[in-house]
Amino acid sequence: MPITITPDKIKFCYQSNTWQYDFDEIKELGILKKKKTYFLENGAFICVTAIAYYCMIFSNLPDLYYIIPILLSYTFIIIARFYKPVDFIYFVLVRDIYEKEIRTKIDLKDRVLIGKQIDHYLDLQFEKNIRKTA
Repeated sequence: MPITITPDKIKFCYQSNTWQYDFDEIKELGILKKKKTYFLENGAFICVTAIAYYCMIFSNLPDLYYIIPILLSYTFIIIARFYKPVDFIYFVLVRDIYEKEIRTKIDLKDRVLIGKQIDHYLDLQFEKNIRKTA
């Protein structure tokens, strides 16, 4: 289990990332969801389109000499873009009372388990705050 919760400490150990805090040092703990960007694929698409327009307008090449490579290039770009259907990247976000922020990238398959552990931590923190005020 990536998150180990003891009565006074919280330890996180996931792949090569490890951190440990006292229970009262954590200001915010949660999972951050970011939309995946496709800069490389979009840049390649723009370059192939520019080359296609250049060949259509400024060159005297017969159609088949540039259309077939352009179509193959578009095919490879589309395969690279839609090969993995994951649209989001997940991070565990920790902010402490010293204004230090740690982001750890997690896999999609581990998101549910880590989310349950974070929910358990938040429940414990809530109970601890209720005991302080009561």
